[in-house]
Amino acid sequence: MPEYQYEAMDSRGLEVKDVINAASEAEAQTKIREQGYFVTKIAEKGRKKKDKEKTKADAKKPAQAKRKKGTFSFGGVKAKHLTTFTRQLSTLQDAGLPILRSLRILEGQSKPGPLKNSLMGVIEDVESGNTLSEAMAKQPKAFDNLYVNMVKAGEAGGALEIILQRLAEFKEKSQSLKRKVKGAMVYPVAVITVATCIVGFIMYWIIPKFKEIFNDFGVELPAITKVLIDMSDWVVNYWFLIPTIPVAFVLLFKIIRKNRTGAYIIDRIALKIPIIGQIISKSTVARTCRTLGTLIASGVPILEALGIARDTAGNEVFRNAFDHIISAIREGEAMAVPLKEARIVDDLVVNMVDVGEETGALDNMLYKVADVYDEEVGMLVEGLVNLLEPLMVVVLGLIVGFIVIALFMPLVKLLNELS
Repeated sequence: MPEYQYEAMDSRGLEVKDVINAASEAEAQTKIREQGYFVTKIAEKGRKKKDKEKTKADAKKPAQAKRKKGTFSFGGVKAKHLTTFTRQLSTLQDAGLPILRSLRILEGQSKPGPLKNSLMGVIEDVESGNTLSEAMAKQPKAFDNLYVNMVKAGEAGGALEIILQRLAEFKEKSQSLKRKVKGAMVYPVAVITVATCIVGFIMYWIIPKFKEIFNDFGVELPAITKVLIDMSDWVVNYWFLIPTIPVAFVLLFKIIRKNRTGAYIIDRIALKIPIIGQIISKSTVARTCRTLGTLIASGVPILEALGIARDTAGNEVFRNAFDHIISAIREGEAMAVPLKEARIVDDLVVNMVDVGEETGALDNMLYKVADVYDEEVGMLVEGLVNLLEPLMVVVLGLIVGFIVIALFMPLVKLLNELS
């Protein structure tokens, strides 16, 4: 097994040099990271001379010629990858490393993709004299307004490591809530998918066989059987349209949401759906409160913080409410008054915001609201899943019962005639 010589940094920022056995360089880096180190340099022992000569030749080239080029990638940075990066950057800054060196370490251990490309751009801009927040603002695929403004506040206050730690905690809690919701929906989605495939198989292969039997014997079919056969004929003749139905629905949904009025109508309807509406509402409140609390605690001005929280809401009903709150605060009102008028949150939230403004601890109150609503969302999701299980059993039972009755009614009639 090849040996790899490496240089790394531990959690205190001290340099570590050692050798490790691994099948490949990627495996070696993984093993080193598992030991709690951040790799800064790694190379296989006993590399051929021509590789060394090539390295020397590259070293003589100007810095611009040696600059790395990013790989081609689609889409933005995944929230999971950005969360991990934020936590690692926070750890390195807490250890006292210079920001440029921390970025190089994290860029070096990142896999090719959107995040690595964005980090290359950030490093290049920081080397050119831009601040970290200015460099991140040029990479919107990776760093949104919330991220950039918090880093900017950290730079202005000289507490970047603290801000990054708060940002990492914010990202981790947001990811935890998303995982909880997605994990709870895996079982219902799997059951519905399997059931749809089974029913499709019955409609495409089984029902036509029964249709041939009924035609051969010339049995007069009941209305329910005719309906079933008509449905089967449609599936057999137009099966290729079935996959396009959900695609067309999603496209129509996105087209409607492009228009702000259409998006508002959809979001308003979604909030009225039992249980699901509560989940959407409470998760939106939890996300916006945590965003707002994090920004206020980081020193971002209240109006700017409200604007960023509005953009992260992802719901037009809440966006309109935030617009009203921002306008009211500009006119000199306290935040609790327009928040109550907006009617998007419970009285508990309004009272806690009111107390937070009076005591000067608005950020702490918003954190508490977010924690309470995160727990409620978890309970609602669990309740929804518990409700979906018997509901799916009933629906599937009705579908199977309809098919069985529709097929057996003419069979019973045929048997009676033959006997």
